[in-house]
Amino acid sequence: MSRRVGVVFSGCGYLDGTEITEAVSILIALDRRGAEIVPMAPDIPQVSVVNHQTHKAQNEKRSVLAESARIARGNVRDIREVQVKDLDALVFPGGFGAAKNLSNFASAGADCTVHPEVARLIREMHAAHKPIGLACIAPVLAAKVLGGLHPRVTIGTDAETARAIGAMGGQHQETGPADVCVDGEHRVVTTPCYMNSVGPWTVFQGAERMVEEMLRMMGDTASLIREQMATLPATG
Repeated sequence: MSRRVGVVFSGCGYLDGTEITEAVSILIALDRRGAEIVPMAPDIPQVSVVNHQTHKAQNEKRSVLAESARIARGNVRDIREVQVKDLDALVFPGGFGAAKNLSNFASAGADCTVHPEVARLIREMHAAHKPIGLACIAPVLAAKVLGGLHPRVTIGTDAETARAIGAMGGQHQETGPADVCVDGEHRVVTTPCYMNSVGPWTVFQGAERMVEEMLRMMGDTASLIREQMATLPATG
């Protein structure tokens, strides 16, 4: 049976939604390993719409769900319809959409809030011991939602974002551009991607390593569940 991995998009385009190279790298890495990809996004308006040629905001409205469908080739679910039982792992590409649409980290920093359905799914996946991967700026979501548990994450070496992660309760680990931070206790895997000034090949390497670690954790999760079931008292 294919392992079902949810991929959470936040629009289309790194200045106001999902970083496309990161998303495609993650999708290729998952597909290459035979995972069943479950694309999803919240059905909400984008906080802003940015012209990616001029980098200037535009006076128009766009839907996060509809824009995410551009990357998912139309096959995208409303995140509120997705339950933890539907997934074996969850992964977030980066892009400013993670800090604008999935949360308001871009404007509020460590005092941010996370979209309630995004926060719900992160908490439920964590409670079920199912792996969570986050790329680029997206690790701030785990730091905020799981901050009381002090998850270990990376966004590379950006000092300001690292301080915000610490203020939210996370532990920041500096890593190289294509490296990953693996928090085995909380089953969280993170990688910097475009938090560094790098090219697509470096981004892909980091994304692929993140996916590899997540899939390895899925096997560990299955073993953990079997061990937990073995300790349950017999019935009947």
